[in-house]
Parts: sequence; structure tokens; C-alpha cells
Amino acid sequence: MRITRQNSQDEYYEQLKQKKENVIIIFKNGFRISGQVIGIDRFTVLLMVNGKQQLIYKNAISTLTTY
Repeated sequence: MRITRQNSQDEYYEQLKQKKENVIIIFKNGFRISGQVIGIDRFTVLLMVNGKQQLIYKNAISTLTTY
């Protein structure tokens, strides 16, 4: 039996997803994208941007904020 623990990062993403909050993701290269978090897993964030889904790797993210 595998025991999984939810860390604060996962809890934060889950809250954003449930509340359907608008977020701005700033990548390590400075590029910004805004949308709603619709899914998360261990390595990626699925974002709805202008009606289209964008799959973003967490290791590319520098900052995530709500607006």
C-alpha cells in the first residue's frame, strides 16, 4: 500500500483549481501566461488559457500569483 502525503505546493494548486482563481505564471525565462488551473500532477500544471489547454512543466515555473 502506497501512502501519499500532500505538500503545501499541492494544497495551494488544489485550492486554485477548486476556486477557479485566475493566475499568472511567470516562467524562469521571464515569459508570463495567465489562466485558470484545471489540473495538476507531480510534474505538470494544466492551465486553461483563452479557451485552450496549456500543459506547463512545474520545473519551468519561477512564480505563480493570483489576480
